[in-house]
Amino acid sequence: MPEIAANSVLPARREVVRFTTSDGVVIVGELALPERPPRHTIVCLHPNPVQEGSMDSHVLRKMAWRLPAMFDIAVLRFNFRGVTSRAGTSGGTTDAGNREGLDLAAALRFVDDRGLPEPWLVGWSFGTDVTLRHAANARIKGAVLLSPPLRWTDTDDLDRWAASGKPLVCLVPEHDSFLKPAEARERFARVPQAVVIEGPGSKHLWIGEVSVRQALQGIVHAVVGPDAQLPTSWSGPMERWNDLAS
Repeated sequence: MPEIAANSVLPARREVVRFTTSDGVVIVGELALPERPPRHTIVCLHPNPVQEGSMDSHVLRKMAWRLPAMFDIAVLRFNFRGVTSRAGTSGGTTDAGNREGLDLAAALRFVDDRGLPEPWLVGWSFGTDVTLRHAANARIKGAVLLSPPLRWTDTDDLDRWAASGKPLVCLVPEHDSFLKPAEARERFARVPQAVVIEGPGSKHLWIGEVSVRQALQGIVHAVVGPDAQLPTSWSGPMERWNDLAS
């Protein structure tokens, strides 16, 4: 079977979507649906906009390219307010993780309106802070944090997660430049249900296919189950896209 490479794109029904926040901001995103009815839903929260993070940040993009076909997962990516990607530009301006909580709330309403399964959140870097600050009481199954820097998250936010009882899986690269695994275990210790998993050899941005597969496997274990294994090859239809060109 052909190997799944960095630019491999598996079948899905993909559509550009828009939804409006409670303060009137129009958010732009993409919903990638499996060809069969979805069994799971992931909502992606992207890295820091001031450092070029968007819904097209590479790990999130590859989730949408692969996971719908592999595991019947609906993947919703969206741009936080003021952020541009290939799908378009969300309204408003960036707000250091504050009003981005309204963007997340609107995304979760969209998931409900579309009748999708109760979602998991997958936040990356800045997106992990938005998750921890604003989602403890949301209708979600749990959250996966990629490279959590805990930059804007305080102990009150962590205590709210602890009280929620919701699963929290923290995928921390061995060589993360903001929060390394040992410190992550110490800081997340106040959330009893939090699990910190080290990404051997990886860095904050999960560059390279080995690191991408580490991240995706951790996400799949959380969302689908511990026995779910990420395929490295694919026997069905598969395209190869040139970076962001579809």
